[in-house]
Amino acid sequence: MVTLEIKNITKTYKKGAVKALDNFTATLTPGVYGLLGPNGAGKSTLMNIITDNLTADSGEVLFDGENIKSLGASYRAILGYMPQQQGVYDDFTLNRFLWYMAALKGMKKAAAKEKITQLLDTVNLTEDAHKKLGSFSGGMKQRALIAQALLNDPKVLILDEPTAGLDPKERIRIRNFISEIAGDKIVLISTHVVSDIEFIAKEIILLSGGKLVAMDTARSLTETLSGKVFEIDIAGGELDDVRRRYRISNIFHSDDKITVRIVTDIAPDKYACREVTPTLEDLYLYVFEEGHHR
Repeated sequence: MVTLEIKNITKTYKKGAVKALDNFTATLTPGVYGLLGPNGAGKSTLMNIITDNLTADSGEVLFDGENIKSLGASYRAILGYMPQQQGVYDDFTLNRFLWYMAALKGMKKAAAKEKITQLLDTVNLTEDAHKKLGSFSGGMKQRALIAQALLNDPKVLILDEPTAGLDPKERIRIRNFISEIAGDKIVLISTHVVSDIEFIAKEIILLSGGKLVAMDTARSLTETLSGKVFEIDIAGGELDDVRRRYRISNIFHSDDKITVRIVTDIAPDKYACREVTPTLEDLYLYVFEEGHHR
């Protein structure tokens, strides 16, 4: 079984003034891991260090016990990376882009042809294979980038916001596909779409200020919020007061009332409430929303 050990990684910017990662340690084995954290938490820095695009100030990353720096090209050969930035070659057709990426990965022609045909179908772009990338929508570019990340059947797959810009049907298709292929791969997904990883990730990594806040199953993490998530029914004029007092997860308007889902350490005393089952989205709000909420 392959393992990726991230050991005591620290990375600073601006001559040490900004600590992007602070002694981060985690061990990953095959399966999907969800990486959650607010902007500036250190997610991109972590992914760039794992993919060897960036060098840490201290610590090391080991693949199957070997430092990725010493593995060099042999590590990159088992690595797949989908960046968040859509820096594609606009004048390339999708087909040419995938052949180009396959060549960069050192793939043989027969293997590349078979894989490209398969992946075009997987990401639902077969009919668009000979169109230029510059004509693609944002969602189509996302799918093209996912396809290139999978060309070499990587053992370690890093996906940065893989479903951004996709419609719900495409998101479900890609999410299910990622889950299916993760049996023998280490898949790390950074996303702000919490629902994309709530059910497919075997563990969630919560990162804030460069520090590991928690790493556990979605179920175990959400269970820590037991007794802290409620729904209350209020009149329209009471919404501002609720906003001041509580973290609001959802607001639903009906004809004569507003139903508000709140996350709080102390059960509401001013409003009638009912306890509800916590979700990963509630947890994200609880851990990462700053302020004076109870």
